[in-house]
Amino acid sequence: MTGRTPSHAPSFPSREGSLLNFFRSIKGKMLLVFALTFLSAGLLTVLNLWTMDTVKSRLLMGERYEYLLENILEVRRFEKNFLLYGDGASIEEGNTYLKRVDGLVAELAQDITNVAGQKDFESFEGVLRAYSESVRSFAAGTSPNREEVRARGKALVDFAQKIIQAKRARIHGTLARASVLPFAYLGVFLLLMVVIIKLISRGMLRPLDVIRVTTERVARGDFSPIPPDPGQLGEIAGLMGAFNRMAHELEANQEDLLQARKIAALGTFTAGIAHELNNPLNNISLTGEAFLEVHGGELNADGAEMIGDIMTQAERASEIVKNLLDFSRTEHPTFVSLAPEDIVRSTVALVRNQVMLSGVRLEVQIPDGLPAIMGDLRTLQQVFMNLLVNAMQATPPEGAISLSARDDRSGPGGFVRFEVRDTGSGIPPEALQHIFEPFFTTKEVGRGTGLGLAVTYAIIKRHGGRIDVKSEPGQGTTFSVHLPKAEAGA
Repeated sequence: MTGRTPSHAPSFPSREGSLLNFFRSIKGKMLLVFALTFLSAGLLTVLNLWTMDTVKSRLLMGERYEYLLENILEVRRFEKNFLLYGDGASIEEGNTYLKRVDGLVAELAQDITNVAGQKDFESFEGVLRAYSESVRSFAAGTSPNREEVRARGKALVDFAQKIIQAKRARIHGTLARASVLPFAYLGVFLLLMVVIIKLISRGMLRPLDVIRVTTERVARGDFSPIPPDPGQLGEIAGLMGAFNRMAHELEANQEDLLQARKIAALGTFTAGIAHELNNPLNNISLTGEAFLEVHGGELNADGAEMIGDIMTQAERASEIVKNLLDFSRTEHPTFVSLAPEDIVRSTVALVRNQVMLSGVRLEVQIPDGLPAIMGDLRTLQQVFMNLLVNAMQATPPEGAISLSARDDRSGPGGFVRFEVRDTGSGIPPEALQHIFEPFFTTKEVGRGTGLGLAVTYAIIKRHGGRIDVKSEPGQGTTFSVHLPKAEAGA
């Protein structure tokens, strides 16, 4: 029945902490997984483009080597024509192709060095120069060693063929590596699927199943919380935290729910009894009044006192019946927008004389401009009158009672919080949890019916509010009434 709203000091998480929490969330992990997948796909795409460009450039370079080999073969063909037939024109044609070979070698020098190595390239250049000098010697009319010329020509052809074979081997290697790329793409997407399935299974489905099981447990009355897991995703951890808070609130309000059910059951039961008792009590009162009018003068002092006791007790019983009817009333009164200061002012006016007779000091602190509440003025007057009368009865003369109100913005829509505080003897701890139960009272026999606070509780619940109590023996008692604010424009 009691309760406090916890206060939380504002905290400002660091940038690093916020970033870490973001990547612990489902959204952060999904973003990270897809970012890594996109990066991997991008790198594979760049690698594929680079591979295709390498293959293209090597194919083009291979064509240049094929052209080099064709020109060397043409030089060898004219060389054979000259050596076999002594045709001088063949030497001139050979020189033309030889110049082309020199140009191609100069063009491909760097690539030949990369493929064959610097030493083999220098050896090739030496053979080419020697062969060129031999061809020029033929043109000048001298006759160099023909076997050396043939050997040098054959060396040029062999070297060109060797380079072409090496280039082809490199192209085949590049194509083999390129053929691996589709499998790399497949591997990346398989890894993505595995990560996402694991994320959904372990990060979402398993915790949701835990929440389902815990919900069934809560439905059976077991409010034990879900144990925290440091590895949980941010959204799931937030959901479980909210669920645990809900279970805690349900457990904390279980007593209120039982009290409401108890009051509803007792209300139905007492309504019938109250109506049955009301007529006999009215008849007793009317009969007593008629007896006094007719035979009052004939009664001695003892008889008059007895008739007075009968009427007093009948009036007290009628008051109890009235409280029972108020307690059992289930219809909803008409709620209108009420200013808190009007409720308090009208209630204080009703109990002003009782306050003066009790000898206590009543302090009223109602600030201006409080939000309006939706309620029924008559029943709310009954609430605060009950609380003030109880406070007066619990407070010794010269004591103090305070009635205050303030704007309470906790909870959806907010409340106006009223507090009735006294400096009396307080309520024993063993009685504190029972004070809102019907017919429970700590007052002396004949001074209370045990229905005042039960009626108060029922009225406040009908208004959509709540009532809390805090008390310590010897330190007084504070009743806090929370009533919801009226909606704008109501």
